[in-house]
Amino acid sequence: MTVAQIISLVLTGSIFLNVLALGLAADLNDATYLFRRPRLLLRAIVSMNVLMVLIVVACTSFFDLTFPVKVVLLALAVSPVPPLLPTKEQKHGATASYAVGLLVAAVLLSLVFIPWSIEWIGRYFGRDTHVSAPNIAPIILVSAIVPLGLGMLVHHLLPDRAEKMVRPVSLVSMIFLVLGVLPILFTMSGAIWTTIVNGSLIALACFTLIGLAVGHVLGGPEPGNRTALALATCSRHPGIALTIASLNFPDQKVAFMAVIICHVIIGALVSIPYLRWRRGSHKAAITFR
Repeated sequence: MTVAQIISLVLTGSIFLNVLALGLAADLNDATYLFRRPRLLLRAIVSMNVLMVLIVVACTSFFDLTFPVKVVLLALAVSPVPPLLPTKEQKHGATASYAVGLLVAAVLLSLVFIPWSIEWIGRYFGRDTHVSAPNIAPIILVSAIVPLGLGMLVHHLLPDRAEKMVRPVSLVSMIFLVLGVLPILFTMSGAIWTTIVNGSLIALACFTLIGLAVGHVLGGPEPGNRTALALATCSRHPGIALTIASLNFPDQKVAFMAVIICHVIIGALVSIPYLRWRRGSHKAAITFR
């Protein structure tokens, strides 16, 4: 087994454990939350799968971006939310039901939206692009559906034990994440630096800012859930985005990976002021009540 394969396995394990911990504190009502609330589901779809895609297509059409950045932005725009996001959403006021329901809805609907969106985008740009549901299904199963379902099953059968397992499982997940990310940052420092110096950071920052704005406007009346949709609209599954980009342009995989890493870092930094503002608003609302 190569070093790259070991790192990939460690990161996969981290995501699996993180979503498992999420499932240990959730139930079927949480998973189906948005499907039982059509208005909230429609808002999420319009925010993540319609407006964000159209905005990114327009930006990549009219602005002079490098090829890897253009492809990654389009791939990110059609990808579902990352499995690590619900935990972050709950820390900033989202209900567990909305956070889990948003993850489940996004990953399931992506099996339909991604192939259709990629084909439509390819036609718009005059390129032969494609991604089928079987291409992304394994990632969705391993990173979201299986660990979430397993955690929910344990929660249903052994609720007391499930509650005690959440913290240690989350801790191991975080350790695995650090062990997996640090070698990538070290080995890809050159490619990441190239992405930085060619001015791509502005485009990546704009992706986050636009996503936050679109999600915030469409998030609905509940402040915490509004914040959650803002985060979901600007934060996308890096593994699926890389798969989409690499399937269509396999010779650019290293460049795509560097851009995606920069997106994750820049996205986290750019969203800090927004999250501080939302945290303050949430505390003020609680105090007022």
